[in-house]
Amino acid sequence: MSNLSKKRYTITSALPYANGPLHIGHLAGAYIPGDIFVRYLRLNDKDVVYVCGSDEHGAAITIRAKKEGITPQQIIDKYNSQIKQSFEEFGIAFDIYHRTSEPIHHALSQEFFTNLYDKGEFVEKFSEQYYDEDFHQFLADRYIVGTCPNCKSEGAYGDQCEKCGTSLSPTDLINPISTLSGKTPVLRKTKHWYLPLDKYQPWLEKWLIEGKKDVLKSNVFGQCQSWLKSGLQPRSMTRDLDWGVDVPLQEAAGKKLYVWLDAPIGYISATKQWAIDHGKNWEDYWKKQANPDDDSCLIHFIGKDNIVFHCIIFPAILHAHGEYILPDNVPANEFLNLEGDKLSTSRNHAVWLHEYLEEFPGRQDELRYVLTSILPETSDSEFTWKDFQARVNNELVAIFGNFVNRVMVLSHKYFDGKVVSGSPLNEVDHNVFAELAKFPDAITGSIQQYRFREALAQFMNVARLGNKYLADEEPWKVIKTDEERVKTVLNVATQIVANLAVLAQPFLPKTATKLFEMLDFPSTNWTNAGKADLIADGHQLSEVQLLFEKITDEQVEFQLNKLAQAKIANAAANVKTEPAKANIAFEDFTKLDIRVGTILEAEKIAKTKKLLKIKIDTGIDQRTVVSGIAEFFTPEEIIGKQVSILVNLEPRDIKGITSQGMILMAEDADGRLDFVNPTSAIKPGSTIR
Repeated sequence: MSNLSKKRYTITSALPYANGPLHIGHLAGAYIPGDIFVRYLRLNDKDVVYVCGSDEHGAAITIRAKKEGITPQQIIDKYNSQIKQSFEEFGIAFDIYHRTSEPIHHALSQEFFTNLYDKGEFVEKFSEQYYDEDFHQFLADRYIVGTCPNCKSEGAYGDQCEKCGTSLSPTDLINPISTLSGKTPVLRKTKHWYLPLDKYQPWLEKWLIEGKKDVLKSNVFGQCQSWLKSGLQPRSMTRDLDWGVDVPLQEAAGKKLYVWLDAPIGYISATKQWAIDHGKNWEDYWKKQANPDDDSCLIHFIGKDNIVFHCIIFPAILHAHGEYILPDNVPANEFLNLEGDKLSTSRNHAVWLHEYLEEFPGRQDELRYVLTSILPETSDSEFTWKDFQARVNNELVAIFGNFVNRVMVLSHKYFDGKVVSGSPLNEVDHNVFAELAKFPDAITGSIQQYRFREALAQFMNVARLGNKYLADEEPWKVIKTDEERVKTVLNVATQIVANLAVLAQPFLPKTATKLFEMLDFPSTNWTNAGKADLIADGHQLSEVQLLFEKITDEQVEFQLNKLAQAKIANAAANVKTEPAKANIAFEDFTKLDIRVGTILEAEKIAKTKKLLKIKIDTGIDQRTVVSGIAEFFTPEEIIGKQVSILVNLEPRDIKGITSQGMILMAEDADGRLDFVNPTSAIKPGSTIR
């Protein structure tokens, strides 16, 4: 559980690479959880700085620049602007969104390196590193792909396999390939400065395994434990790159700092810039205080692929420096999948935030709600557009929005929008207020344990409580016989609405603002949640606003079609055409006797998955052919189909059946087969030339 006895909090969310736009997986991993937690802290009057910014160094930037045919600077300017604007429109409440390309960041990163260098913390050594002879440069981790030695998946990077999460070195890869030339790189010697993680292992084990066992989420602790059990190895803190923060050593001309040395320092440089802009002391939020009780509480919100960097490498750097606080917690989330498949920026299989904001204007909270309700807190989860529609329509509209709307409309209809006292509270009313009073603590407990899904569910139960109360009391009926009772019922219901406004602030900030406007009531902090007298007797309510609108079938269909079109476009873009085979003489071609044939009979061959036994009228004769097309065609659907058949192929026994020829097939990039056949009926036996 988070230590909320602290008076000061330093909250970070992972720095997104400025090499592409944001998608919903990013939001579910690091930004919505961080934003909920920060808003909750502020509602409890805590001193908080919430920092983030674009990670603008590393191979990912230069790879994207090469792909788009522009400079790295143009790439970071383009995507930093887009990412920052998306965050602002979506309503993530950063105190500052900074950039690691800023001079203040370069200077601080170099200070960190120099501090460790002067203390003798680095191990200097020559190592063999992959070099691309065509491009005349050493290859950083992300410039190399190959087969993962752990899970054997293709396309693993030189620093990490994104499929199984294993951390790698480039030389670990099987069949390494340069992403620049597409060729196998060679090994050449180069000098680098290594952080001896093995030296810090005893300290890390004590700090992490002994000190954080009951603090870290199970998925985070498990990954840290696995890393430490495997034994830590020195990791190079410098790279042979032409983009990044210069290594501040004369003998290291042309080398840059490892991106995972400089990127997390971006949290600190962002805080420094924020402090300069707002007249604060940045050291209060990052450095150890004379009294440890006065240290800021540091919490990193990240995705699971960054756990090792935030729980092992960055803490080791901070520890080696000596002046800085260490993370109190690292509540990392797992991955969010999309429509039965992994989110993929390269395949354009994603829901991009900037596109959502354009296509669903003013509906930020609907996406916040759905993503919070499915956050991958300890295991992967999945977003589907049908589920999005169902949660918005059946929960936000039908439960939350419906309750608020009925209370406001009835109050205006019966009492001109005034909250008035009626008959004394009865047992039902007292029970409702007793239930209402329990929710703030329940939500608080869940938030402090980073169980935001659970916290949101508790919040929605407040709306359910209100709906049930209205349904049971039926003020629209009682008004005919007992107006005083209706005054009381609507007063109670309005107090529930006011509590929803208070409690909604961390989860649905735009909706909370609307509620406060409708209530004509100033926003208030968390200490007032659960109270039965938030709205005073005689208070005048403002005009009714519609909180949520239904998601239509047409909107869902549009989004599903977008994903389908992206899949088709990606498949077309990635078709790899095999190179032409060696030339043959015309006389060799004339030896092939290819005829038009008609399929007369077909049946599956027992105990096989791919083979069909096919009887074909070749115009010459009727013969049997064994063909491996059963995965793509049923026997029934190919009877009567005309095909191209090589009739003078040497007969061959397959599964005890003599196959007398070969059907010609076309194969696409996914391995799917289709017939090469005439577009109109041709007499069997006609020659294909």
